[in-house]
Amino acid sequence: MSSAASSSEKPFKVVVPDADIDLLQKKLALVRFPDELDGAGWDYGSPLADVKRLTEHWKSGFDWRKAEAEINTLPMFTRDIDVDGFGTLNVHYVHQPSEVKNAIPLLFVHGWPGHFLEVRKMLPLLTAGGKDHPSFHVVAPSLPGFGFSEAPKTPGFKGPQYAELLNKLMLSLGYNEYVYQGGDWGHILGAHTVFHYGNKHIKGWHTNMPMSSPPTFTQYPLLYIRSMVSLVFDKAARNKLLDMSKLFISGMGYLRQQSTRPQTLGYGLSDSPVGLLGWIYEKLVAWTDKYPWTDDEVIEWVSIYYFSRAGPAASTRIYYEMSDGGEQIGRSPGWTSVPLGVSYFPAEIMRLPKSWANTIGKLVFESEHDKGGHFAAFEVPEKLAGDLRKMYGKGGPAHGVVPGKNGYDA
Repeated sequence: MSSAASSSEKPFKVVVPDADIDLLQKKLALVRFPDELDGAGWDYGSPLADVKRLTEHWKSGFDWRKAEAEINTLPMFTRDIDVDGFGTLNVHYVHQPSEVKNAIPLLFVHGWPGHFLEVRKMLPLLTAGGKDHPSFHVVAPSLPGFGFSEAPKTPGFKGPQYAELLNKLMLSLGYNEYVYQGGDWGHILGAHTVFHYGNKHIKGWHTNMPMSSPPTFTQYPLLYIRSMVSLVFDKAARNKLLDMSKLFISGMGYLRQQSTRPQTLGYGLSDSPVGLLGWIYEKLVAWTDKYPWTDDEVIEWVSIYYFSRAGPAASTRIYYEMSDGGEQIGRSPGWTSVPLGVSYFPAEIMRLPKSWANTIGKLVFESEHDKGGHFAAFEVPEKLAGDLRKMYGKGGPAHGVVPGKNGYDA
């Protein structure tokens, strides 16, 4: 699917072999669906009627070659990145420079079940020049094991390794100083990358899924007191914690499985395209803010996983590695002084008290929206891009953090 490995950048096009498409068609034709309880709706997971309709569309209505051609209009590349102790990984990425001379280099990192196409709607917004907003050079990689990036071959690829790979990618492109944006794993890996390479290379970062810890009295005495008072008097803050407790009871089964036994799950995800569809489709609907998914959008999204370089099972291992086999989920490497921005979207699955974001890092920018969910870059790209423009634009709290790169033409 990509050319031979090389230490230099190589242009990349997605070209799925005809044999892989033929095999997919055969598997879709031989699908065996489960039964379903009357009136089950979404309570038991992806509804049978939806999955049947999407399966038929994948088999008879969806044109992968058309989708492939549209994906290939993106400026995509691969490059070998050496990671200490893990050898060389061939990394796939989108690299869309701005025509603005002083554009700000931005690293955009996806999560699960996302992929590099989450950045597609953001590209024209972020790279556009203008007198009233800054512009960005955008780099959006496929994480190792996702999309068309090579997967690690041995256990133990954790936060420091992801951070090393992401930083080396930006340095290899000539971006010695840059800013960062991510949600989901993009947030967690951002915390690691900023912790290891912040201030020297990463000058600012932004998250749309602030995973934070409750402040402790010993570390953050004033924040702890404010937080306790807020929980007593702020009903909305209490409701957010209640929603989180419900989520961990009823909505985190996927996380426990992928964090503890990803290999067992992988057989079903790799062998059954319909199993993969059901697994991912549930999250696309449950984690968005009533986003009106078209069948083409869903199938293209799932097809990226099905046709991925390492196969769909590889993407789940990040949960095992980053949690030490389920022992610690989303553990932060520590507080950092790099300027941090946070955007809050109402349907984001991780909804913690806002004051807790101060335990992540030096919080300089906050924005709250009335629409949007977990896949903000895809659902409401104009809102997320707008926050980045405000944070790094003239008058913003992180304006000029990258020396010589303020986002505006001189």
